Amino acid sequence: MARRKDWKDLTIIDDYMFKLVMMYPHICRHLIEAVLGIKIRELKYLDNEKSVKNHYDSKGIRLDVYVEDEANSRFILEMQVRDYGDEELGKRMRFYQSSLDFDFLAMGHKYKELGGSAIMFFCPFEVFGGRRRVYTFENTCREDKGIILEDKMLKVVLSSAGQPTDDINPDVAAFLDYMTGKLSGNKFILEIDDTIRSVKLDGVKEADYMTFRMMIDEEREEAREEGWAEGRAEGRAEGRAEGQNEERKAGILRAVTMLKKLKATKDIAIQQLVETYAMSQQEAIAAVDENW
Repeated sequence: MARRKDWKDLTIIDDYMFKLVMMYPHICRHLIEAVLGIKIRELKYLDNEKSVKNHYDSKGIRLDVYVEDEANSRFILEMQVRDYGDEELGKRMRFYQSSLDFDFLAMGHKYKELGGSAIMFFCPFEVFGGRRRVYTFENTCREDKGIILEDKMLKVVLSSAGQPTDDINPDVAAFLDYMTGKLSGNKFILEIDDTIRSVKLDGVKEADYMTFRMMIDEEREEAREEGWAEGRAEGRAEGRAEGQNEERKAGILRAVTMLKKLKATKDIAIQQLVETYAMSQQEAIAAVDENW
C-alpha cells in the first residue's frame, strides 16, 4: 500500500490539494473556461467532494469538484491519481455522467430542464497512447460525423504526459506542465502556485488533512480486518469442503475395494456407486476403473 504524502509534500496532482485549490472560485472558473472555451459569470459549489448515489443503493461516487454555473450547467473536475487504463477511464466517466444526471433529476427537475454538463479528468499519466494532451468527447452520429446529438454532454480527458499540440489553450498547456512539476511564468499558474504555498501555511487546513488521513487509514484498516475475517471464514469453509471431499473419496475407495473382494462385477460396482454416492454413470465408471 502506497504511503500517503505528508502535508508539506502535496502538489496539484494530489486530489486533496487539487480540491483545495479549486475551492477558490476564480481559479476554478478560469480553468473550466480555458478547458471548454466558454465564459462563466458565476459558479455555485454543489457540496465539495459530494457523494452522489442513486436511491437504489448502487455504487456511489465522490467528487473532487462539483459546480454549477448560472445557466444550470454542471461541471465535475477530477484529478485522477491512479492509472486504471483507458477502458476503465471511459467507464468511470460514463458512470459519473449517469450519476450526475440522476442527481439533477432527483432534485425535482424535469428532463427538459437538464442543463449542459462536462466532466473533466486531469491525468498525470499517459492516456490513449499519448498522442495528445487534451481529448474532448461528444456524441456524434457514426454514419455522419457532422451530426452531433444535442445532449449537451462533454467529456474531456487531459493528460500531462501526452504530446503537446498547438491547439491547446495556453493556460491549459501551462497547467498540464505544472502537473509535471514545471513552473512557468504563466500568470494563471503563478497564482495557483502561490495559492498552494499559502494553503500549506494554514494550520487549520493542515489539521483537516491530518484528520482526513486518519479517517482514510481507519477505513482501510477496517476493510483489511473485514477481508481477513471473510478470508478466514472462507478458508474454514473450504477446509471443511476439502475434508468432506477427501472423506468421500476414501468412502468410494472402500466401497470399490469391498465389492471387488466380494467378487462383484464392475457393472454392479458402478451401479452401487451411482445409488450410494449420487454419482453420474460416467463418474462411477471412472471411479471403478481407477480403483478396481
